[in-house]
Parts: sequence; C-alpha cells; structure tokens
Amino acid sequence: MKKTYLAALDQGTTSSRAVIFTLAGEIVASAGREFRQIYPKPGWVEHDPGDILDTQVYALREAVKRAGILPEQIAAIGITNQRETTLLWDRKTGECVHNAIVWQCRRTADMAEALKEQGLGPMIREKTGLLPDAYFSGTKIKWLLDEMNLRERAKNGEICFGTVDSFLCWHLVEGHPHMTDATNAGRTMLFNLHTQDWDDDLLSMLEIPRAILPRVIDTAQVVGNLRADILGAPVPVAALAGDQHAALFGQACFERGMVKHTYGTGCFMLMNAGGEFRLSQSGLITTLAWRLKGKPTYAFEGSVFVGGAAVQWLRDELKLIGSAAESEEVALSVPDAGGVYLVPAFTGMGAPYWDMYARGTLVGMTRGTGRAHIVRAALESIAYQSRDLLAAMKADGDIECAALRVDGGASANRYLMQFQSDLTDMPVQRPKVLETTALGAALLAGLAVGAYTDLADTAKTWQPGDTFTPQMPAGEREEKLKGWKRAVRCARYWAADREEEI
Repeated sequence: MKKTYLAALDQGTTSSRAVIFTLAGEIVASAGREFRQIYPKPGWVEHDPGDILDTQVYALREAVKRAGILPEQIAAIGITNQRETTLLWDRKTGECVHNAIVWQCRRTADMAEALKEQGLGPMIREKTGLLPDAYFSGTKIKWLLDEMNLRERAKNGEICFGTVDSFLCWHLVEGHPHMTDATNAGRTMLFNLHTQDWDDDLLSMLEIPRAILPRVIDTAQVVGNLRADILGAPVPVAALAGDQHAALFGQACFERGMVKHTYGTGCFMLMNAGGEFRLSQSGLITTLAWRLKGKPTYAFEGSVFVGGAAVQWLRDELKLIGSAAESEEVALSVPDAGGVYLVPAFTGMGAPYWDMYARGTLVGMTRGTGRAHIVRAALESIAYQSRDLLAAMKADGDIECAALRVDGGASANRYLMQFQSDLTDMPVQRPKVLETTALGAALLAGLAVGAYTDLADTAKTWQPGDTFTPQMPAGEREEKLKGWKRAVRCARYWAADREEEI
C-alpha cells in the first residue's frame, strides 16, 4: 500500500494533539484533548503521566479516524513535546514514581540559585548553552531523587528518567526503547553541546546517576515501530524533537539568521545560529536547533514563560472573557489599553531577565480602567515580552533578521500580530499552515524514512499566508516600550526576600 501520509504526535503543556499531513505538508485531519493541570503549591505545576499517555493515544486514533485513512498508509510518525517536563518511572513496570514536574514549575528555584552562588553558572553555560534555572530538567531530577529517596534504585538502573518524548517512546513503541533526541537532551542542563553526550561534571554536580539517562539519538532517526495495538499496524516512529525545535524546522528556518516565534502557553523565539556553537551576550540561551546525521545546528532561544496562558488566566480565573477567541473583539472595543500594563510573570520571567522571583503585576490602572483595558493589556503583554526577545537577538551582533515567522494558537489573533509587527518594526509572516510544530515533527520523520531527500525538499512544504507590516509611528512605539520597561521593574524580585531598591 502506498505510504502517502505522515503523522505527528504533538504533546503539549495543556493538551495532547495529533495531526495527519500529506507529503506536501497539507493538513488532512487533526484531533486533540486537554488534560488536567495540577498546582500542589504556589509556583508548583504537575501533570498526571496517565493523562499524558491517554490523551495522546486518543488524539492519534481519532486523527487517523477523521482522516479516513488506514495506518498502513502512514509513512512515519514524528513526536514533538513540551520539553523540560521531567518524569521518572520504574524500568520494569513503566509506572511513574511521581507526577510529571512541568517545565513551568518553580519548586527548584532555590536549588538553581545555589548553583549560581557556588559559581557554577559559567561552567554550566559553557557546556550546555543554558543558565542555571529551575526551568530545566536537571534540578527537577535531583528533587525527585531526593524527595522520593530513589538514589540507590537509580544507581542500580531500576529507574528511567525521561522528558516527555522519552516517556512516550518507552510506552508507545515496541520493545520499550529508552531514547531521547539531542534537542530534548539539550534542555536538561546535563548534556554537553560540544561532545554531544551526557556530561560527567554536570551529572556529579546534581548527583544524578548516568544509569537513569536515555540514549541520545539524532532528531530525525527511526526509533522503532508504534505498538500494533494502538493503530492496528506497526507504523515507524522516526523523529523526536522538542516542540520549539520542531516549529523552527516546520517554519523552514534553515538559513542562519532566520527566526520563528511560537505563541503557545508560553512563547518561544528561536533564531537559526548555524553550525558553530556561540554563546549569547544578551541573556539568551544557546540550544540545538536539531541534529541530523550526527551534525548539530545551533539556535539562540528566548522564552516567555506566560504567553497564551495569560489569556487562559483571563478566561478561567478572572472570568473576563468566555473564550480565547473572544479576547480580540473585547480588546478592540477600546482604542488602547488606557495606560494599563500587565506583566504576566506568574512563574517568574525568562529571557532576557531570568528573574525567578518576578511575579504577575498589573499597573497603570485608574478609576476608568475597565474589563476591555485589562484584556487588551494581557494581549499586548505577549507582544511586549516577544519584542524583548527579538531585541536581545539583534543585540547579539552579526546576524541579520529580515522577518519574524510566527505560529501557535495566538498567531491567529490579527490584532496581536499587527501589534507585534508595530513593536518590533519588522514584517511578521504567518504561514498558511499554522500547525508548524506538528508539521516540523512530521517532516523530520519523513526525512528519516526517505520521503524527502534533503532540507530543500522539505522547505517546499512552507507556504506563506498573511504578512503584517509596521504601521505605528516611531514616537508612539518608543512611548509604549518605555511604559513597558517601567512595568517590568515593578514586577521583578517581588517574591524575593530583599529590601534594596531595584
């Protein structure tokens, strides 16, 4: 039977999705299901591992059903995932020892701070491209090993560590392979980007036994066959990629200096930095874009911890809107935000600030401030934070950026995209297919099984959609940015026990 389709499992922070594509990159069908967010304490975020598995299997089965195709027609499946989220499970039973600790979780902030105080930051940065932060997997692993008293079992190889890609592979692929790809490994704070291997110094630093770690493979590489009981046929699983790396690939950002920005629960901007390892001088991290045939391509990355989640907050906690789609209409019911700024630092701030103690702040309100002003300020906060990232990338020097390629749920909001173009003073390009994270995973899987010959072949699947060009006068833009910077100063260090003036 002719294999004319590719599938992607897109396991995200708030939902699990699956998308079926043609080899031309067109969406045939998709399905998804949200799952529960668990908040045991302020700043702590967890997921039930069973929810992750169940919703992902449901999404794949439902997407194939909606596509009206046979599993035998699928050439390969790519997996893309929320990245730093950390799981430990029993190697024999597959049973997790604890809920997944989500990338947003700040429970190990003090542990990360202690690494800085010990002067380990430069060593971590030079080896991994990362900064010591609770965001990454390493401190989460240490917390689980300590809290669950698992060190002996871990040393004996009875425990597996994995990010979500590894967890899905172990449970969904025949033979329980314990693998991860280089992009996901690079988000643990344990992986040396120079040697492309787990690093003994970093493992020793956090007292993590090598025995629990997965084998690191290329981003486009056959892992094994999907368990036949899931779809009724053993389809090859042929790519693993962290969600932001998959989106960079799906946006065809194959040339140095090309930038993509994904608007999801968080917002993530990646710039292709080429084949040479470089450290950012502007608060960004260096990460792997992907690794193909053993050859790494690097990227600069900046992360906004709360992007679309700010709109969810408006909907779920404040009840100011009934749906995320309603936010655009409400925001446009007023001419501007009325001087109101929201800094949605609910779990600290990422690049370029890296302030674990920042907290959400709403400033500039007057007696005339209403619902629409706050909704508009929430939308604008996404663009302000994103603009900070792009400014940091430009400050890093010799890489020119001609346009910003965007994707993710909030990129469908025309007001937000226009405001983003105005703030960055740069064209914002929205592709015809917004599912670029899933598309990237599918294309990588297709590349691994020979459905595409090279990067140029996969790039043909990228089709332009809408382009937003700057309309805001320079003076107005500068005034708005000045107000944003003042608001950020108000939000920073709120949760820290410190008295000095910022």
